[in-house]
Amino acid sequence: RAVGPQSVRASVRAFASATPPGQQQTQRQQQQQQQQPATTTAQIATMSGKTVTQRELEEHSKPDSAWIVIDGDVYDVSKFAAMHPGGEELLREYAGQDCTEVFYGLHRHEVIVKYQPRLMVGRLETAEPRSEDNRIRTTAELSGIPYCEPPAWQGAFSAYLTEEHIKLRHTVRKWLDENVREEAEAGELNGKKPSDEIFKKMGDAGLLAGRIGPGEHLKLIDRKDIFGFPIEKFDYFAEGILHEEVGRLACPGFVDGLGSGMCIGLPPVLQFGPDWMKEKVGKEVLGGLKRISLAITEPFAGSDVAGLKTTAKKTPDGRFYIVNGTKKWITNGHDSDYFTTLVRTENGLSMLLIERSEGVETSKIKTSYSPSAGTAYITFENVKVPVENLIGYEDAGFMHAMYNFNHERWMIIAYIIAGARGIVEECFKWANQRVAFGKPLIQQPVIRQKLANMVSKVESIYSWYEALTYQMTKLPYDQQSMKLAGTMSLLKFRATRVAWEVADDAIQIFGGRAITNSGMGKYVERFMRTNKFAAILGGSEEVMADLGIKMATKGIPATAKL
Repeated sequence: RAVGPQSVRASVRAFASATPPGQQQTQRQQQQQQQQPATTTAQIATMSGKTVTQRELEEHSKPDSAWIVIDGDVYDVSKFAAMHPGGEELLREYAGQDCTEVFYGLHRHEVIVKYQPRLMVGRLETAEPRSEDNRIRTTAELSGIPYCEPPAWQGAFSAYLTEEHIKLRHTVRKWLDENVREEAEAGELNGKKPSDEIFKKMGDAGLLAGRIGPGEHLKLIDRKDIFGFPIEKFDYFAEGILHEEVGRLACPGFVDGLGSGMCIGLPPVLQFGPDWMKEKVGKEVLGGLKRISLAITEPFAGSDVAGLKTTAKKTPDGRFYIVNGTKKWITNGHDSDYFTTLVRTENGLSMLLIERSEGVETSKIKTSYSPSAGTAYITFENVKVPVENLIGYEDAGFMHAMYNFNHERWMIIAYIIAGARGIVEECFKWANQRVAFGKPLIQQPVIRQKLANMVSKVESIYSWYEALTYQMTKLPYDQQSMKLAGTMSLLKFRATRVAWEVADDAIQIFGGRAITNSGMGKYVERFMRTNKFAAILGGSEEVMADLGIKMATKGIPATAKL
């Protein structure tokens, strides 16, 4: 059933009482949850129950007793001033005053979230009482800013989505915020790989299985639903929501470390591997117990897959392949237990499942995003691989590799659109709160023009993405490659071009903050630095554009004349 504004609002209300996946609650806990809803960051200000008068505020305007007002809330910064990164005197200068405009010109709201519980005194008597309408939304919630969520989540009707899809985005975003965001932010900066605990949580919640898409593999996990979405109804729209929400974490290196390699490395195993491999490896990887990556690209062969040089030669007794060669730029390769590897056999290319073992060495490659992605250079030196580890048929590996390219490109499109939309939100917020030349940036026509460019481009590619996803729900997997390959290639080409253009406009809106990897513009800086990954991985823009038109030429009728 298609959904509209009424059902969206109903879904939001229902979501408030939903139980996150993987968590069992007692009846008493459920009652407590109903009696006292989860506290939002904006509601913290009411917890002290203190109302501060204007006179009280003015009395605390001294260096040893400094109170300030931010967005109607009063904070005691007397002791904190000495630790203020921006300098003690700068903070004391605003003692006894409302410094909301100055604060939000220099800091993200997350600073308030961090220090509010310790520094808050109460709420200024002249400030409007906190309510659902004037509180600042948390990162666990959907944005209320126009164009900063897909249309169906902002009240528009959808011909494609059901109420279950609507609820899914809410549930997944909340779950990721509670279980992943903190480690993702830290990992993006320190380069540490996603922890085993995170992978186990994703496995238990069904997130890993859901990111592979609908299919028989969902029977390998012990769940009837994925974040409340019934397994039997799980479709490509639901999968796309999972990819988009992971992408909205805005930690590109860490996000890739969360299993991008799995999303492209496990499907050949599930589609073409022998039954024992599907059962053993499928359960281990989807359960978050083991990690897998796709090892195709080499120093010698990128888009030209047929040019790869890694060899696999059978032993005289025919029981093993001996693998020698190198692979490069392998996402998650440094942290993988399994490698779905394309090799050159006697009469063509074949695909092998290679387990980390003697002769397999991985080293990290420094790239434009965080080392937490585990991007690796892999060497195979006389690696002994049982012939039972052959995926599909010998010398048919090229077709096995091509089989999943369409889905991989679609996944990249989902991620890059979500990332671009997140940047649109950053720009709207900044332009609305940043004051320059005596007025907010958004009152400058040139800024509105840039926002118009960004919004119109993101919305157009999202609509194309939705239409293409609908076709995927109607076509068998094996037909998607033939019937959708050209269109998918063109959409990926256009989506990555839009991402580049969005990044360019965002940089100009944020100015110097957009080239600083912390503070107000940190997400814009990350997006600017990493959006080109999508323009290369899964097929470069030039290859995508050419393939799209080449596929189109095959459909031109011989009788077509001007």
